Amino acid sequence: MKIGIIGLGARIASIAKDFLAAEPEAEFVAVADTSRDRMEVLSDLGAAPAFYEDPAEMLAAHDFDLLMIGSPNYLHLDHLRLALQSPVPHIFTEKPVVISIEQTMELARLMARHDGERRMTVGLVLRYSPLYRALRKAQADGQIGEIMSIEASEHIGPYHGSFFVRDWRRDSALSGGFMLEKCCHDIDLYQGVVGARPMRVASFGGRKKFLPERRPAKRPGYLSIMAPRWNGIDDAFSGAGDIVDFQTALVEYANGATMAFHTNLNVPDEYRRFCVIGTDGMAEGDFIRNTFRVTLSDDSSRPVDTDAIGTGANKGHYGADAQMAADVMAHLRGDLPNLPLSVRDALEAGVTAMAMDQARETRQVVDLGPVWEEFDACLEGRG
Repeated sequence: MKIGIIGLGARIASIAKDFLAAEPEAEFVAVADTSRDRMEVLSDLGAAPAFYEDPAEMLAAHDFDLLMIGSPNYLHLDHLRLALQSPVPHIFTEKPVVISIEQTMELARLMARHDGERRMTVGLVLRYSPLYRALRKAQADGQIGEIMSIEASEHIGPYHGSFFVRDWRRDSALSGGFMLEKCCHDIDLYQGVVGARPMRVASFGGRKKFLPERRPAKRPGYLSIMAPRWNGIDDAFSGAGDIVDFQTALVEYANGATMAFHTNLNVPDEYRRFCVIGTDGMAEGDFIRNTFRVTLSDDSSRPVDTDAIGTGANKGHYGADAQMAADVMAHLRGDLPNLPLSVRDALEAGVTAMAMDQARETRQVVDLGPVWEEFDACLEGRG
């Protein structure tokens, strides 16, 4: 299997080993990027890929079985356009797929013309995690029933939050904003559980921690844990960029279920948890604290109660990175008919995140009905 890469960013560099482990015969043939900074990651894996600065030139020079896109978010649409217009049969793109509603519609039109739903896979990795699979099993086993409401959060420590306000991701024009860049994983998970599109969204938030007036007298040690990358700055308290450091959102889905979602970049004892409440029971889990339990409504019994559901480690996404690579490669070989999410799922999660920011910025409830009508028309070649 011949693999090409457009944008050898930190994420693709991190999971390259997992894809190679899942398919030892795979070969990283070529890379297109503006920098050679991470090429040694591939050479350490035994690869000697050709290097290009122009993705179009790379695509013209090679035949790939799989093309992986890991460029900064704002470049995804351009690179996906090149990929979809090429003969490459399989395209893996990092999340978020695109960064605006307009880009979502343009990509949907491209997908309609170039068989994109079949050809594209997205790295929303948490659907491959042991905890999410356990949640879906509990749901399939009838332990939750019809979903009524969800309370969920993604809370990261100041070491990680300070990275975001120093990295290129601090500018929503490049990243799409924090809710899209970071929380699209979680938004996607719970839309998968609900099984319906969001229809109305409200949201509130802002920035209170990483501002000049909050600058500590002594440089905190956590600033040395994660260094900013391309287009980064060294000052977490400059006030630069426009991403938030806390946000709360309310979502109403088409089937009447609701979700309250909270994110915060300054949680010293971080957690990433959910409580899914249905007509027959509730499921509670925490990706970081590695717990999962199910409690039935009628008798309060607990058919599932474990504190060893995954790895509990942020690195490797709690064990999901390796599983995602294994599943994607098995799917490309024809050994696995379906993956746990589609590019349509990923785009719908992205639209939800964008609606959360629109609601926060306008202080209005966002009605997604017209967006879904346009989205469907574009995917069906009518838009």
